[in-house]
Amino acid sequence: MNKFARNGLLLASLVLGACSDQAPSVTQQAAQAEVGTSCALDGMLLADFPGPKAQMHYAGQDAPDFFCDTVEMFHLYLNPEQVRAVRALYVQDMGAAAWDEPQGHWIDAKQAFYVVGSSRHGSMGPTIASFAKAVDAEKFAAEYGGKVYPFAGITADMAVLDGGALHDTHM
Repeated sequence: MNKFARNGLLLASLVLGACSDQAPSVTQQAAQAEVGTSCALDGMLLADFPGPKAQMHYAGQDAPDFFCDTVEMFHLYLNPEQVRAVRALYVQDMGAAAWDEPQGHWIDAKQAFYVVGSSRHGSMGPTIASFAKAVDAEKFAAEYGGKVYPFAGITADMAVLDGGALHDTHM
């Protein structure tokens, strides 16, 4: 094999090796919410409300859409008004983040465990609490009520944006 062919094969193997590392692009990594980050759905500031937040990364869009509540993310994801390719979903791990002022601790939403029906509220009233570990979700459910689900177990009827008003018997 001549020198040029050998160098060509070396270059090709380096390029293919770099492709196989599959390092996620910036849009596939969780972004950090800033103090002034607002919700893509209703414009509310994330920092002004307790409970887990969420972010949705769309194909062809550099910056994610942030949500001040996981219910909003699930509502849009499970009932899309328009079809947009979702590249990644992230939620906060409430086993690590402070409920009243959650910051950071972003985890892959599809790998998380969720508690539906607890007494804890987020920005939209009743919320869907998110956890990286099933044991943390079970502990939360034992203390605050609710049932633990994997991502695939969350249904559209669990992600209603009425803030609990439809079930309020005190009105």
